[in-house]
Amino acid sequence: MMSRIYYTKPSITEREIAYATDAAANGWGERCYEYIDRFETLFCAHLGVNYAIATASCTGAMHMGLAALGIGPGDEVILADTNWIASAAPITYLGAQPVFVDVLPDSWCIDPQKAEEAITSRTKAIIAVHLYGNLCDMDALLAVGKRHGIPIIEDAAEAIGSQWHGKRAGSMGIFGTFSFHGTKTLTTGEGGMFVTQDADLYEKVLTLSNHGRARGQSKQFWPDMLGFKYKMSNIQAAIGCAQIERIDELIAGKRSVFEYYASQLQDLTLAMNPEPPGTINGYWMPTVVIDEGTPFDREILLEEFKKNRIDGRVFFWPLSMLPMFDDKPENRISYGLCQRAINLPTYHDLTSSNIDQVVKVLRAHIKRVEQ
Repeated sequence: MMSRIYYTKPSITEREIAYATDAAANGWGERCYEYIDRFETLFCAHLGVNYAIATASCTGAMHMGLAALGIGPGDEVILADTNWIASAAPITYLGAQPVFVDVLPDSWCIDPQKAEEAITSRTKAIIAVHLYGNLCDMDALLAVGKRHGIPIIEDAAEAIGSQWHGKRAGSMGIFGTFSFHGTKTLTTGEGGMFVTQDADLYEKVLTLSNHGRARGQSKQFWPDMLGFKYKMSNIQAAIGCAQIERIDELIAGKRSVFEYYASQLQDLTLAMNPEPPGTINGYWMPTVVIDEGTPFDREILLEEFKKNRIDGRVFFWPLSMLPMFDDKPENRISYGLCQRAINLPTYHDLTSSNIDQVVKVLRAHIKRVEQ
């Protein structure tokens, strides 16, 4: 029986195991934050930002960042309709309203023009989600934000390794967030990171992240405000330290997998993750979008993958399709993409023969449906 091809899995070496073992054995008492502090410092250096706070999840990082900006009931936050719910849910935690706009057909990320058209007197922020490693048009979005006095937030959960004209994803907005879920290029199992260049915002989020206890508070167990508990554990951070020390290798591995896919699929009527001039795509999740008019049945393809022990992943549904939100079929591109797209397996020890098997099944499906 051929081995299973997972849609993704982490790259864990002896370095990660050694650091986690040290944290488990010795990371207590005075050393209980040692790996957390080290991970935050290393992440700042990689990203080129001044401040970072390791969190229990990217969702938690987003929640605290939005709260620190003062977003609350009656406010609106604009983001792309094509996204995972983790980008929108923290908006609702604060009593605010997510406003979903359509995406661009090439990047599958938020359309800056649609975002600007959706601005009202209640708009308090725009979230730029770098989908699957693809980059939002940050120049256009930052210009929109400047014209209207609205902060641009980067959800870079899937975009470590991606760069917009020399600037790393997550480093350009008022704040950025990252995910280190087990599926991500850099993982701590679960976990995330809040990053910013703004000292005041950093202090607010730092306080919120510690149950509202300010860093300079001398009274023991004295919170200065109601906060949250979104801290990353020292053991998770130990794994993160090993991963960030290997970050160039991890990003290169993802890019190598994508490039092989692209070379094997270039003659088919489909599009893959773009890399416009002046940008670098971290290619977290290789994705194919079948051209409109080309026969394709995603559910049948997923079954064919399953029969061949291949994992496939559906493209994100538009958030406005979900039962907790109102439908927005006017977001035509978002509603069309989800039926014509699929994520392909990707991980660091995926071999060329594994990829050839995935491509073989995909090609056979397209040929069969066309007949």
